[in-house]
Amino acid sequence: MSSLPFFSEPVSAGFPSPAQGYLDEHLDLNRLCIRHPASTFLLRVEGDSMVDVGIYSGDILIVDRSLEAVAGDVVVASLEGEFTVKELQLLPVPMLKPRNAAYAPILIGEEGLDLFGVVTFSLHTLRGGGRLLAGE
Repeated sequence: MSSLPFFSEPVSAGFPSPAQGYLDEHLDLNRLCIRHPASTFLLRVEGDSMVDVGIYSGDILIVDRSLEAVAGDVVVASLEGEFTVKELQLLPVPMLKPRNAAYAPILIGEEGLDLFGVVTFSLHTLRGGGRLLAGE
């Protein structure tokens, strides 16, 4: 991906502020989002168990397999051969926590957990409710 124009002045999400309106530099999204290219993967989310942290069905997750997961990280884990996205909780009881009250936590047993990687970014479309498609 080539670099894109980047305006360094933040845009207000509260009260409007006067726009400075000047281009400061170019921003390469690969450099921003991918620290370890050889161990980074893109996965598409299906389901709504993580909506309270802003991860929605159809989103594309950027997952870094080289990171060591710590409590509070959103992780991709393999359970019985299927991937799931949840928040990692270690204390007082190790579990994978959904971030939607409609879902129950998944307790991590003595056999441990097969972590695929740590989610570092989530990409979702805001226009028209359409899904991001590979190659677009």
